[in-house]
Amino acid sequence: MVYIAIILGCVMGAVVGMFAPIISYTYSNYLAIAIIAALDSVFGGVTSVIKKNFDLKIFLSGFFGNAILSILLTMLGEKLNVDIYLAAIIVFVGRMFTNLAIIRRYYVEKWCAKIENRKKTNEEENK
Repeated sequence: MVYIAIILGCVMGAVVGMFAPIISYTYSNYLAIAIIAALDSVFGGVTSVIKKNFDLKIFLSGFFGNAILSILLTMLGEKLNVDIYLAAIIVFVGRMFTNLAIIRRYYVEKWCAKIENRKKTNEEENK
C-alpha cells in the first residue's frame, strides 16, 4: 500500500511539474526552503511508520508548520539582510539524513532477515 502511494505521488508530482508555471527568482528561496521542510516531515513520517508510532495530526502539523516557519524565517532574514534560512536548511537536512539512516537500516535488516530465512528454509529442505 505504501509503495502504491509513493508511485502515485511521484507520477502526480511529475505531471504537475510539467504543467506548473515557472517560479520567479524572487520566490525561489521561499519555495526551496518550504520543499526542504516538507521533505524533512515526509522522512520523519516514514521513520515514525517504521517505529510504529505514526500520528497523522503530528505529521500534518509538522508538515505545514515547518514549511510556514521556514518561509517566515526566510522573509525575516531578507528584511534583516541576514541569511537566516541557512540555519533552517542545516537543521532540516541534518534531520533528513538521520531519518534516512533509520529507514535504510530498517530495510537492510529486513532484507538480511529475509535472506537468512530463505537460507534456513533451503537447508531444512535439503536435509
